[in-house]
Amino acid sequence: MSQASKKHLTGSTRRSVLLKTLAVIPTYYFGLYASHVFAQELQGVKVIVVGAGISGLAAAQTLKAHGAEVVVLESEDRVGGRIQTDYSLGPPFEIGAGWIHGPSARNPIKKLSKKIDAKTFITSDENYMLFDNKGRVVSDKKFDDIDRKWASILKHIDNELDTGDTRTLLEVIEAEFPGVMGDPLLRWAFSAYTEFDKGASIGNLSAYYHDEDDYFNGKDVILTEGYDKILQPLTRDLNIKLRCKVKAISYGGDGVEVSCINNDFFADYVICSVPLGVLKKNKIQFVPKLPTKFENKIKRLGFGSVTKVGLQFEKPFWDPAVQYFGIATEPTGRWNLWMNYKTFSDKNILMGISCGDYALTADKMSEQELKNDALSVLRYIWGDRVPNPVRLVSTKWSQVEAAFGAYSYPTNSCAPQDFDGLAEGVAGDYYNTLFFCGEHTTFDYAGTTHGAYLSGIWAAESILEEEAE
Repeated sequence: MSQASKKHLTGSTRRSVLLKTLAVIPTYYFGLYASHVFAQELQGVKVIVVGAGISGLAAAQTLKAHGAEVVVLESEDRVGGRIQTDYSLGPPFEIGAGWIHGPSARNPIKKLSKKIDAKTFITSDENYMLFDNKGRVVSDKKFDDIDRKWASILKHIDNELDTGDTRTLLEVIEAEFPGVMGDPLLRWAFSAYTEFDKGASIGNLSAYYHDEDDYFNGKDVILTEGYDKILQPLTRDLNIKLRCKVKAISYGGDGVEVSCINNDFFADYVICSVPLGVLKKNKIQFVPKLPTKFENKIKRLGFGSVTKVGLQFEKPFWDPAVQYFGIATEPTGRWNLWMNYKTFSDKNILMGISCGDYALTADKMSEQELKNDALSVLRYIWGDRVPNPVRLVSTKWSQVEAAFGAYSYPTNSCAPQDFDGLAEGVAGDYYNTLFFCGEHTTFDYAGTTHGAYLSGIWAAESILEEEAE
């Protein structure tokens, strides 16, 4: 079967359908490790950070830099949260965050990667091959047509919808473009582009808000030596207690008490950085109960999943020069995007991705079921040239009790203030003692590592402001 490369719209390129003005962010947010001596405004102040993901670590480092006494409580036996790298295949396989999205000079994750001299590789969105639902290679012209149709539909929706429209993206597409979703290639585009980007089915995404977030410029890159390397400077000199599962947070009175299974901790403030899925499952008891407005925001926000599988083979049966393979599978979202490791490593690895509703289905599969399912897609294209893999790694974020999903998204029942409002402090008897951070607390950068990182710094600054009053 012939191979072909393909230009298409992904990452920051596809978001450029609707250009936005980049919010001005003070540069000191990115200078966490610069040779800058902070004033000790928080000397004597005690803060507990719940969760050692990147938002919690950023909050802890910022607080520590300002003189606070900080303890970080983490339920898992590792730090990083939804940054997790597996090295069993040789090259790093990212269980969690996989790309630096928009690695411009203003992106704080790009800055972190430069601090540790991380090696990066631009994943070329212009080196792409697409197969239709019959297993045939799609011509460049047809691929361009699908891209243009996908982009024009989104542009039409963005131009026509009024603020407050509570329909899902799928509902609007079916109303405005009847029958268009009958095209398997267009369904693939909405899944591989939109559903993968947002971590949710277009049947759950807000038609109005799904693409109103902000972004940093630049072509997406991966860290070829492992994404988890950026955590090293973030954990430096922190008091982190692993395997410390928080059961309750009491924030009444003039301080806080955080209860783990075997210990209690007391402080002036607490920052809760656990994923939205943990909050949705009510895995932490808040005393007193969270204000109704907070509980409603948590309920309205969406939290989806993206499933990845890494298959290592003895030798490649695919074109080693092609970066991405797209496959218009059924059901939609079923291993419809594959990244080729041969473009940046010497290992014969394909990483398959399931998104939308199918990601939740894949997450529930056993390892054997998942392997068979993924291989059946590859064999539909390459036939009996596809052998059994020599190694396999997979993810299932919706089944992980420390997360219950991959990242947040705007449902048709929420609005930007539901994200941003979660970053507001929650008052004890006398002052705000409870704060939240994480990618779900910023609409502009929801679902991203840089959003999580920034939210942690913002939460720390909220405590600085509280102490200054």
